[in-house]
Amino acid sequence: MKKTYKIDVDCANCANKMEEAARKTEGVKNATVNFMTLKMIVEFEEGQDPKTVMQDVRKNCKKVEDDCEVFL
Repeated sequence: MKKTYKIDVDCANCANKMEEAARKTEGVKNATVNFMTLKMIVEFEEGQDPKTVMQDVRKNCKKVEDDCEVFL
């Protein structure tokens, strides 16, 4: 399952850090962050609850870029 989330990030480099952090999160099959559209597309692994996984994605993104935001 894929879902799209609105994000708030300051630069393309920060967006890349967020993408990498999201991809490393357990339950995420793939993630793409587009700085130009300020969107994150997350593909979840089979059987995962998107709401639960996205809480972890948000925490991991905050670790690498503390002033970013992922709107759930």
